[in-house]
Parts: sequence; structure tokens; C-alpha cells
Amino acid sequence: MALYEMSSENALSPIPLTSFSSMGVYERTHLQKALRAQISAITPGVDTMVLAEEFGDWVGANRRIDLLCLDKDRKLVVVELKREDGASMELQAIRYAAMISAMRFEQAVEAHRKYLTSIGSTTDPERAIRDFLELDDGERVELDEEVRIVLAAATFGTELSTTVLWLNKQGLDLRCVQMRPHLLDGRLLLDVQQVIPLPEAAHYQVAIREKEAQQAVARSSERNMTKYNLSIDGRTFANLAGRRVIYEIIAEALRQGVKVDAISGALPWKGDSTFLSAPGLLSEAQLLERTGNPGSGYFSQDNMLLQAEGCTLAVSKRWGDQVMDAISSIVDLLPAANVSVELSSPTSEPEVVAYDGFEIMQDQSTTITITKNGVACTPTIRVLRDLAAKLGVEVTNGAGKDMNTRQLGAKVMEAVRAQPA
Repeated sequence: MALYEMSSENALSPIPLTSFSSMGVYERTHLQKALRAQISAITPGVDTMVLAEEFGDWVGANRRIDLLCLDKDRKLVVVELKREDGASMELQAIRYAAMISAMRFEQAVEAHRKYLTSIGSTTDPERAIRDFLELDDGERVELDEEVRIVLAAATFGTELSTTVLWLNKQGLDLRCVQMRPHLLDGRLLLDVQQVIPLPEAAHYQVAIREKEAQQAVARSSERNMTKYNLSIDGRTFANLAGRRVIYEIIAEALRQGVKVDAISGALPWKGDSTFLSAPGLLSEAQLLERTGNPGSGYFSQDNMLLQAEGCTLAVSKRWGDQVMDAISSIVDLLPAANVSVELSSPTSEPEVVAYDGFEIMQDQSTTITITKNGVACTPTIRVLRDLAAKLGVEVTNGAGKDMNTRQLGAKVMEAVRAQPA
């Protein structure tokens, strides 16, 4: 896009685009020196410090990283610069990232020591890194094995852009930052923009990668063929897959005004990957383009998209063996809950245990009911908490949140079965 100057008469005048080479600007002598002093210009949204310049301390290699950096997440950052077209620079940067991925904290300190010496600084390198990471003296430091890559150039061709997009989908973290020089009254202005990924989509793409990594382990259990009958306020849905049941209940929760963050928070094992989300009223194509996600793990069809809090949402399809936990957790959020879920064709008798005069029953759909002397005890969760206290059972999950009825019921039944005969 063009850069314009707006006059006091509201007239727009284009500021001419120039080139670094025609202005006598060189990568190492000028660009690299300027960016090392203002690294935030090409790392938007990520707090970053420069560790080393022209780093090449590895055996059997005569190539050097333009700028080696560190971010707040203890990830090393390879920064490669080109003053004009960035063709093929991604391949070089990946090689560098592989070479430094095993760098230890002590090696990072030594690299930073050499850099500080080269620029005439007497700052203590270890103290500087610890201050940046907000770590105390003596606290053990391990660098993250994942290495980020930032490519900065005046232009990026289609071949490089396509490659970077594909590599990001495979789990790498590559960013392309475009630096376009403009000439105004003898002054050189830089228009610096992150173009891949777009800054507003970066958060969602990171969440997508994390989701896919977590779910890769559980894919063998995701093909759950169990079918359920669902009823919501008199509306019935017969013979639904578990993931579709979750979709319908989430849709009902949003209709009743439950916040998106509350739903994600009630599903700690899913978190942000519960939804594929982007601001605005979007179509499927627009949502997938905005988030950079192929949509295969979400209900992303146009007729399945949900709207809430100014965003378009696609609900996850992947729930593994936690379908009923998810259903129960979301139902617990509903201000007005009139929801029932049952197997479309139950295959076994309900399980029953007795304790302290109560009978605790879990049916095939994992629904918990409690009776005493043949009379139903409600609310079920309150009775379960009383029994849990007597049995020494924790009532919170690993995330520190109160268990729902199904989760706590299963724990209480397990504790009863473990009691001496």
C-alpha cells in the first residue's frame, strides 16, 4: 500500500517509494545497526532483546546470523535481513534455527558478552539477560527448544510467502516483516509492517498450533461413535454424535448470554482451542482466511458458525473421551438449564454404589443421581460435596476449579469402592 502525506487542506500527496540500494543503504552497515538499537520495530507484540550480532559460534559452519535475539518466553529468535527481495532467506534462517536450538543459557550469556564488548558496553551480560527475563540471581534458566524466526526485507515474493505460510501450519514460528523505504524532503522514512502472519491473526494461529499438538496424542480416541439423544427446552435432537451435542449446548449457552471466556474456562483441557474465533460477522471463507486455519477440526460451515461478543465462532469437533465432561461443564453454566442427554441405545446397566445410607448411581451417559430410602436427593452436587468431605475427596480439579456433578460423582464413587468391605 502507498504512503501519503495529508496537507492542512486535506489533500493527499503520495510519498515516493524508493529502494535501499538507490539510497546507498546496506544491510549490515545501516539496516542491521539501526534495527539492533530498535529491535521492537520488527518484533511487534513480542518483547525482545538482542543477544548477539553476526553470530556464528558453531562447528563446521561459516555462515552468521544477522541478529540473534531472545524473547520473554525464553525462546531464541533468529533475525535475518535483506535490503531488497527476501528470496530464499527462509531456508537459510531455518538452518540457523536448527543449529542454535540446543543453545544453553551459559552459551547465550557468552554470546551476549561478546556482543556487548563489540559495542563498547560494560554491562554484565548475565545480569542483563536475567533482568530482561525478570529472574533472580541463582535461579535456574533453561532456554525453550522452540526457536522463532523473523525475516525482514523490502519485499517478499509469492514463493517465499507460500513457503512461510505452509511452515507455520507445520508448527514453526516464522514472521515476515516488510520494510518499505520512502523519500520525503531528503529524509528516508521506513514503513514497517508485519505481513505474515497478520498481527490480528497471530494469537489465533498460535492457539491453533497448540491445540493441534495437544490433540495429536488423543486422535485414536476421537473417533467416538456413541450416539446421543438431546433435549433442550423441549427441542429434541435424536441420534447425535457427541461433538454435535456439545455444539448444540454451546450454542444454547451463547443464546442465554454465557460469555465465551466462561465457556472456554469451564473446559480447562481445551481452553482457547474450544473456539476458532475472529472479530466481525464473517463467512466460513473469511474466518478461515483471517485465522489461517483449514477448519477441519471445527464446525466452520456457514450454517454452523455462531456469533457472540462481536466475533464469529466455530466450535471444536474434537473432544475425545471427554464428551460427557464437556457437556456437564457447559450445562452448569446455563442460567436456565432444561437440558437432558441420554444414549440413543443404552448398552449396559447403570452402576450403583451405597454409602452412608445413600445410593449413588451413574448411568451409561455418566449422569449422576443420588437417592436415600428411594427418594431422590437434590441438588445432586451439594450432596456429593457433603459425601466428598466425609470421604476425603477433593472437590476441585487440576485447574483449581470446582468439579461438576459428573466429575465429582465419579470421584466419590471411586472412593466408595475403595472403602474396606
